[in-house]
Order: sequence, then C-alpha cells, then structure tokens
Amino acid sequence: MVQLKLPRNSQVTTGKTWNEGQGARSKAFQIYRWNPDDGENPRMDTYHVDLDTCGPMVLDALIKVKNEIDPTLTFRRSCREGICGSCAMNVDGTNTLACIKGIDEIDGDASIYPLPHMEVIKDLVPDMTNFFAQYRSIEPWLQTVSAEPQREWRQARRDREKLDGLYECILCACCSTSCPSYWWNSDRYLGPAVLLQAYRWVIDSRDENTGDRLDNLEDPFRLYRCHTILNCAKACPKGLNPAKAIAELKKMLVERQV
Repeated sequence: MVQLKLPRNSQVTTGKTWNEGQGARSKAFQIYRWNPDDGENPRMDTYHVDLDTCGPMVLDALIKVKNEIDPTLTFRRSCREGICGSCAMNVDGTNTLACIKGIDEIDGDASIYPLPHMEVIKDLVPDMTNFFAQYRSIEPWLQTVSAEPQREWRQARRDREKLDGLYECILCACCSTSCPSYWWNSDRYLGPAVLLQAYRWVIDSRDENTGDRLDNLEDPFRLYRCHTILNCAKACPKGLNPAKAIAELKKMLVERQV
C-alpha cells in the first residue's frame, strides 16, 4: 500500500484564541496563519470579533483584527469595492473576495484560508507570480498591422457587445484556484482566468493577430486540460463564465482545421 506523507511543516495545527468572551454580539473567525521565518507549522488562530463595532463584510472583520487585536495578521486588500481582486481568499470553503462577502452570509464560525493550491508567502497572501506570468504569455494587449488611426480604433456596437462577460474579469484568480486541472497542472495549463482573457483578445474585432493567438493556445496542456467541471463559473465573484470562453476557444481551433 502506498504511504503518503505530507511535507515538513505543512500540517495545520490549532493556534491561539483571541478576545474570547468580549463583545455582546461576538463571532469567531478562524484564520490561517503561517510565517515562513519562524519554521513552525501553519496554524488556525481564532479571533472573536464584536459585530456591533465591525463593518458588514469579511474584509471589515479582517481589518478590525489587524487594527485592534493582532497587527501581525497579513493579507492583501485595496479597493474594497470588488474591483481590484486583491482580497481574494477562501472564505467558508468558497473562493471569493473578502470585500463583497457578507459576514451574515456565514453560519456559525467563519473559516478563512488563502486561495488553495498556491504557494503561500505569508498568512492569507498567495504567491501570484506564476499566475501573472501566464497572463503575460497571452500578450493581453491590442495587436494590429494596419496603420494607426488618428483618433481611435473604431468598433461596431455588435462587435463591442461580444466582449461583455469577458472584460469584467479582475484577475482575482478565484476561478483558477477552484479548478482541479489547474491544481495539478498549473505549470502548463493556463487556467480559466487566463483563458477567458485570451478569448477576450481573440474575438476583439480590432485585433489583427488572431491566428498567432490561436497558435499559442493549441497545445495539449495550455488549453485542453479543461474538463468542463464548471467550478470556475461557480466561483467567479463577478458572475462570469470562463468555461464558456474556453469552449469557444476549442471550437475556434477545430473550425479553422476544417
């Protein structure tokens, strides 16, 4: 029988409990903690937050913990409006944005982890280096050979409407880190977020490099590791459907061979 052993310092242990019993309407937040500098196992610290003095979102609770309870807690945040994607994390078992996840949507204690199956830099901060390198590989900018117009590249309304459901992606990586194929093949498979962005440029009527873009995707791993599990569409906090974009890319690759 195969014996599987977790890497050293990877087993999550029970950590500290903070502010227990304080506040008339207290809620417990179990938060993943890991510091690469102390050589210790990751742990789950429990923070009791008084909801009467806290904002309504999970990000508000995290900010309150950092400001008032434990300043060593580390996480990313920026816009607080569901636009930048900085505060993407796993909340109550689902990848989402902490700034738009309501505390009242969570029954019982809240559990908060970094995005799954990514290297962790510290606490709730994942390493996005590979993710953004993959994004860069699709060359996400307008590519043309025609003479540049004096004002702007014009686009018919019907062509512009084809970009709806694509340009809204904020590259939070919630979809990619919910995809089992990306978990096991992130070194070669581009993942839902990057493929959705690739499709956005392939179908842009102003772009004149469609052939090379499709050539770049025609690979057993870069595109075809998608098995249409649809975790990506379920996880997207913006309500987008990367699986549909991936299916359209596969269709375009087949059609150009016919």
